[in-house]
Amino acid sequence: MLQCTLVRKSRFHKFLIKLNNLDTSGFKEWVFYPGMVFNNQYKWWGNGGIRQRPHEGLDFCFYRDVAGQDHSLDEKTKIPVMYTGEIVSIHDDFLGKSLFVRHAIFDDYENRLHTIYGHTNPYPGVDIGRIFREGEVIAAIADTGKKDTQIPPHLHISVAWLPKSFPYNRLNWETMGDRGVTTLCNPLEFIDGDYTVEQDRIAL
Repeated sequence: MLQCTLVRKSRFHKFLIKLNNLDTSGFKEWVFYPGMVFNNQYKWWGNGGIRQRPHEGLDFCFYRDVAGQDHSLDEKTKIPVMYTGEIVSIHDDFLGKSLFVRHAIFDDYENRLHTIYGHTNPYPGVDIGRIFREGEVIAAIADTGKKDTQIPPHLHISVAWLPKSFPYNRLNWETMGDRGVTTLCNPLEFIDGDYTVEQDRIAL
């Protein structure tokens, strides 16, 4: 499998900041708790606990400004696509909808790169078959206040290699958890931006 670091890093970080005016407060860095990062087994919300399986991606929720103040994203946050690609699947998740996007990026074994955006509220016109350029907005973060959860609004991102011939009618979160089919990568290896990981296991 092609090393993740050999793929050009997305400008997702810069687009996310610009689209949502996060630099007006002097954006410094993203703040992640251990349960928010790739392959971690802990829940970062509520009273914590252990996940049913390791985290498949990265959760964007908190950021810090140059004055040391922490801020959080909300349901108005605009979500840009990481690379130019086509929407190939849309599924409900426990907080909103997940958008699966395929990209014209392949490894030496004919596996194709996909990015997944979880817990979203897709914008009108974001349908299967639609192609978006890198940085274009595809959704907003879902309003978790409408759900009976203790989870603040946040964006989940997964990055995965899938066989070129994989049938998209089988593409869902169960498939993403099947390491015999899917090769998951750490999204931080694809996103260029400053961040820190706090030592506490839960955020709230």
